[in-house]
Amino acid sequence: MVSVLRLFFDARYTRPRVHDGISRFTAGLIGAAAEQAEVTMLISDEEQLPMLPDLPSILLSPPTSTWEPWVPRQINPHRPDVVFSPMQTMGGSGRRYPLILTLHDLIYYQHRTPPRDLPRAVRFGWRLYHLSYAPQRWTLDRADAVATVSETTRSLIRAHRLTRRPVELIPNAPHPVAEPRDPQTAPGRDLVYMGSFMEYKNVEGLIRGVNRLPEHRLHLCSPISDRRRTELVALADRPDQLIFHDGIDEEAYVALLRRAQALVTLSRAEGYGLPVVEAMAQGTPVITSDLPIFAEVTGSAQTDRGAQQVPCDDPAAFAAAVGALGSPGVFPAASRAARRRTQGISWQDSARRLVRTGERLAAAHRRRSRPWS
Repeated sequence: MVSVLRLFFDARYTRPRVHDGISRFTAGLIGAAAEQAEVTMLISDEEQLPMLPDLPSILLSPPTSTWEPWVPRQINPHRPDVVFSPMQTMGGSGRRYPLILTLHDLIYYQHRTPPRDLPRAVRFGWRLYHLSYAPQRWTLDRADAVATVSETTRSLIRAHRLTRRPVELIPNAPHPVAEPRDPQTAPGRDLVYMGSFMEYKNVEGLIRGVNRLPEHRLHLCSPISDRRRTELVALADRPDQLIFHDGIDEEAYVALLRRAQALVTLSRAEGYGLPVVEAMAQGTPVITSDLPIFAEVTGSAQTDRGAQQVPCDDPAAFAAAVGALGSPGVFPAASRAARRRTQGISWQDSARRLVRTGERLAAAHRRRSRPWS
């Protein structure tokens, strides 16, 4: 009889109120993996639970705690078959289980400024960590396997020789959409940005583009600090065009996507771009910067303007791309092309890849280890 994999999933990066990229990846992958394995979530705050599937959980110390290097001491007694972390920083000292770490991108080697909401000591360590690839190599080689979310990042991992471990592709995916928006219904003059406000995200470029589109509104969906909001508002010719949601719940976000003309991002670097595929799944066209990762993610949606790519510092090209979607007959075809692209992308497929990797590592671990005492 084949036993069911006991997969422990590090969910400590889940945001308690509003998902960010890592948090969305965590919730989506956990839900699909639970259909194929026995999943236990590792959390650091019970307020994370409403944002996650209804599954067993274990409370651990936070991932930014000084105890993080020794977090296996908290996990070992529960005897997991394998532990998966959606980040590469999970502690591994003294672990008695196989470990899969995830590297989403190499953004912070070119853009070293850490998120401002991290503790000062963590921000200092972040900068030191990214001064060379050596710490990354040491970190990834502590694992039994490394996961990443795109072929673009997997190619970079291999090009920079960041690990001797196998690199598994476990992509992002949109939530299932049973019925996309009606492509024949004219969209509003709404543009949607979902993402952080870190400098490399280049929200400034979106605002400069919107300055050329006086009839459009730019919806900025994520939580934002007062200081960052003030910086961005100062760039707008007409500040009333900027709609700050400061965090938006899932129902309202979907409703916004389904009436918007496009989801937009002019990021200078990206690991995947989950909001892009989420928008396309709803039948909403996307306009992105011309990064290789966006070419990979949008793929066939680039036909019929379902996905358009423009230089990140060309507000005229951005405005022209938005304007093209308003031309007669363009939006319906663009909406259908966007939707078609996402039909083969699912969390179930990503979960199968994860569970298959976990089963392989668990079997190898059992062969070389003594039984649990």
